[in-house]
Amino acid sequence: MRSVQATQAAFTTLDDRELALLARQGEPGAFRAIMLRHNRRLYRVARSVVRDDSEAEDVLQEGYVRAFAAMGEFRNEASLSTWLTRIVLNEALGRVRKRRPTVGLDGLDASGRESAGVIAFPLASGDADPERAAAQREVSFLLERVIDELPEPFRVVFMMRAVEEMSIEETAHVLGLRPESVKTRLHRARRLLRDALVSKLASALTGTFPFGGRRCARVADAVLSRLPGPMSPRPDAS
Repeated sequence: MRSVQATQAAFTTLDDRELALLARQGEPGAFRAIMLRHNRRLYRVARSVVRDDSEAEDVLQEGYVRAFAAMGEFRNEASLSTWLTRIVLNEALGRVRKRRPTVGLDGLDASGRESAGVIAFPLASGDADPERAAAQREVSFLLERVIDELPEPFRVVFMMRAVEEMSIEETAHVLGLRPESVKTRLHRARRLLRDALVSKLASALTGTFPFGGRRCARVADAVLSRLPGPMSPRPDAS
């Protein structure tokens, strides 16, 4: 087992070009290394289209099967990540089109010319406080819900640019858009997210800055430890 792990670890040191070459030769370790390296991005792209966790996994698997079957066609004209992203995106879009008619994109682009503020996403904290961890999970769930509610063209661009931090040029190449359209959709997505978050958070403001559980008990214990012994009973006023 140790030798197998060591062999697999060697693949992680290779760049995408080298992995693609080995994959074309049918090397299983190269396939696994490619998947482990690109799983998160491709899952998020698929999830942004189909809006369902299990279906996104199915899309991801099918996309990989299609990509690996066509590895002989990959010629390094684009990066491996871009090539894989286009395959997974096409698989996801194909599934959505079977469920409903294609959304008209021109009207969506035209409606989003105004600029928007940047959404500040919460960062992971090293605080082990379960209350704070639970609050962060709730924020993550809320963000996932409002992202899911975005119209598809804005949602996909937002995931690629703001979440996966793909460049404007790569996003435009994957989606077959002009860079200006990518910028427009990203601005529109941010404005819609900002408005949705303000609306949904308005009723939750009373739960901000939680202070209970262990933190509350810790302060109470600390104060009690600093107090003198039991206070003398107050003299009878009578």
